[in-house]
Amino acid sequence: MSNIAIIPARGGSKRISNKNIKLFCGKPIIAYSIEAALQSGVFDAVLVSTDSEAIANIAKQYGAEVPFIRPDYLADDHTGTTDVIEHAITEWQNLGNKINLACCIYATAPFLQKKYIVDAINRLKAHATKRSAFTVCKFNYPIQRSFTIESSDSNVTPVDASSLPKRSQDLPDVYHDAGQFYIAKADDFLNQSFNIFSETSIPIILPHYLVQDIDDQDDWRRAEYMYQAFIADNEKLNADVMCKDLKNVRKIK
Repeated sequence: MSNIAIIPARGGSKRISNKNIKLFCGKPIIAYSIEAALQSGVFDAVLVSTDSEAIANIAKQYGAEVPFIRPDYLADDHTGTTDVIEHAITEWQNLGNKINLACCIYATAPFLQKKYIVDAINRLKAHATKRSAFTVCKFNYPIQRSFTIESSDSNVTPVDASSLPKRSQDLPDVYHDAGQFYIAKADDFLNQSFNIFSETSIPIILPHYLVQDIDDQDDWRRAEYMYQAFIADNEKLNADVMCKDLKNVRKIK
């Protein structure tokens, strides 16, 4: 029984043209998801589900497999991710492969780190009662104290009026889907009644600096700034470690 990663990447994109293969800090954005999946070392195959020959070619260049082309009826604006994953699992099984775990990784997840994928797989192995895992991130403001506004000149309506007088630190932390990856048993993905957001799932908590939705050009630009800062910080950290190691070597001599 194998573990596979599936990266959905259709060709059409309304708000950002060629979104899944658009250059992000120097390389196609889908490349980051492919590389993280491959580098994690926990998958027997990394598949890209696409209806686009251009995306398929780029995916293969970065080491992914594209063993089938997604049909048109699964490549419109109304197709859900679950339907795409079900199709990919079925097609891979029809090719003679038996699947244990399947991991859906979004094509626009440049902040995805292999260590979180490995952690998710290991924690699923360690907890027999858990069937899935997905990335989450804490809201950076207590949503219990939020409110709605029907129009620009209307009154505000508290979402939870009882929470307004409470201190932020007295309110429980609330998390949201970080939208990087979702891992579950292949059989569960094929089960129409399966809900990954349940008590049988393990939340993989990510820091805020590794989470950014990319839905429009403004999101894209913000994500690139964040990624550049992330890389610069990592380079500085690695340089500091190298300098420390060099000093230790000199002391030993």
